[in-house]
Amino acid sequence: MSWLLLDNSNTRTKLTLGDAGGLDEWRSVIDTQELSVDSFNEALSGLDYDFVVICSVVPAKRELMERYFAQTRRHFVDQLSPIGMAIDYPEPAAIGADRLANAAGVLEHHGSPVIVVDFGTAVTFDVISGQPAYCGGVIAPGLGAMSGYLAQKTALLEAIELEEPSKAIGKSTRQAMLSGAVYGYRGLVREIIARVKSELEGEVKVVATGGDAELIASGVQEIDEVDRNLTLEGLRLIASRLV
Repeated sequence: MSWLLLDNSNTRTKLTLGDAGGLDEWRSVIDTQELSVDSFNEALSGLDYDFVVICSVVPAKRELMERYFAQTRRHFVDQLSPIGMAIDYPEPAAIGADRLANAAGVLEHHGSPVIVVDFGTAVTFDVISGQPAYCGGVIAPGLGAMSGYLAQKTALLEAIELEEPSKAIGKSTRQAMLSGAVYGYRGLVREIIARVKSELEGEVKVVATGGDAELIASGVQEIDEVDRNLTLEGLRLIASRLV
């Protein structure tokens, strides 16, 4: 069997195929704002799959996908999905589907206790205890949101492409903004990791994923590994437990 795995986030929607043996090399990425019947038709043209597993955090696009895949066996990830661990959380239904997929992927490949740091439109910290159980997390603004806010709310600061700063003391407005964004963001990540670790027992691993993971993790020693396919791999594992 072949499974279509779909990660629908606020900024981008990522698609791949998978099966019991692993993830396919094929990938497609669609800007979430551009997601439509036509964009799905183009991305999926010529592909065969038996089952669709979706994590969606965009309700309007979920409705589109419910209609588009109405004639296909499908599963939308939620708190009842087989993620491979208990959920120690007062309102399990409030946990984002992407966070549940990350939990499934990280437990299988990295063990527990573990913290997943997902650098997306928001940066989320998902915490899996040694039990193992999903026990909560942290949500903060994403790096792009923080840097973009300056350009939107100040008359003289422009949007910048994020990259590694050459030094902390900026010699131009752009360099100063890069330093504030990247070094400042790393400080935020370090502090949150330290606080979360202080509330856990055992040797805690930290795994990063998401669009800005490599940039930020390269300067944060507390992050042990970057796993770019973590969410999609979590979807594949959920699919394997449902077929």
